[in-house]
Amino acid sequence: MSYGRLNIAAALSSDGARDIPVVLPYTGIYIRDHWEQLTRCPWWYQASPDLTHQLAWHREVISAIGQDWFDLPSFYPLTTRQNTAIEVNRDRVTWIDVQSGARRVLQRPRQAGWSPHGEVESIHPDRTIHTPGEIDGAIPLPEAAPAPDDGRHDLARTLLSEFGAGLYPMGYVAAPLWQTYHVWGFEGMMTMIATRPDLVRHACERLLANGIAGAREAAARGAAGIWIEDCMTDMVSPEAFRTLNVAYVRPLVEEIRSLGMSSIYYFCGNPTGKWDLLLSAGADALSLEESKKGFTIDIADVVNRVGGRCAVLGNLDAIAVLQDGDEESLRAEVARQIAAGRRNGSRFVMSLGSPVTPGTSASRVRLYCDLAHVLGKG
Repeated sequence: MSYGRLNIAAALSSDGARDIPVVLPYTGIYIRDHWEQLTRCPWWYQASPDLTHQLAWHREVISAIGQDWFDLPSFYPLTTRQNTAIEVNRDRVTWIDVQSGARRVLQRPRQAGWSPHGEVESIHPDRTIHTPGEIDGAIPLPEAAPAPDDGRHDLARTLLSEFGAGLYPMGYVAAPLWQTYHVWGFEGMMTMIATRPDLVRHACERLLANGIAGAREAAARGAAGIWIEDCMTDMVSPEAFRTLNVAYVRPLVEEIRSLGMSSIYYFCGNPTGKWDLLLSAGADALSLEESKKGFTIDIADVVNRVGGRCAVLGNLDAIAVLQDGDEESLRAEVARQIAAGRRNGSRFVMSLGSPVTPGTSASRVRLYCDLAHVLGKG
């Protein structure tokens, strides 16, 4: 039996973990980019409304990876599942609404990118929304009351019954300020932060409400922890970071804790000048990128700065070490990171600084997990 769930829970607590757990950030990206290496199931099982299809690929993938947590997904409501058929004709997979007869061809998820066309989202400030009313229309608030159980937790319940005792179930939300990127694009987001902080606050308040609703939904599914994603905010001033970012991450963390879950704050970018602000968010753990893009984030320095105030996730280099390094360099870096984590009172989870690259083999990722389990034994 795996003790990953217990080890992660201990690592995120004030006690620390005797045996250091090991995880991958953004497991969904890894699965998307390495599907055939992880499961014999066809790719469209990921989108299938058939519970047996979902269970088949989840079982194979979870077993193949060898890490200590797993994503706890939502699922289609029962009415959707009852009124949907999947038609497979050679390489063409079609989603059929049985009641209406509507048909939709399913597209395989695009490897190595978040957009099917590969573009970078950018909206010029002159073409974006500028009023609170427009914000309200662009960011609907969640329903006042949670929806009754309509079957969308069925997959999560089944996965928990099989894996929940041994592996740590995870949910995901995004930091409110980072979410404004999807409202304004990069250029608009940065311009609004500098010139219209009042409007940014209004957007963040609504996005916080949605983040809290997402955390509550994850708790209802049975998640034990929440990954809080925060991107691009290393480029704003410390004062803007305090008033427009931490001011909304902190109540999100508090809500997660009140729901009986732990929080991992994943901050992308350069933490220079923001260390105290990052820790003031109050998350149970801090996760950072590896050194890249002209800045350095050394795990030993992270541990020194944190000083046991929260747990730390490792930031092993996903390219230079995991993808391109030899086995000895991988072993040495895993050992170095775990040693640093021990100095944080063993409040440490071995992890990568970024998602696994498409060019990294599944066997290499499994080696990383196995090495961390051996070297992390207390």
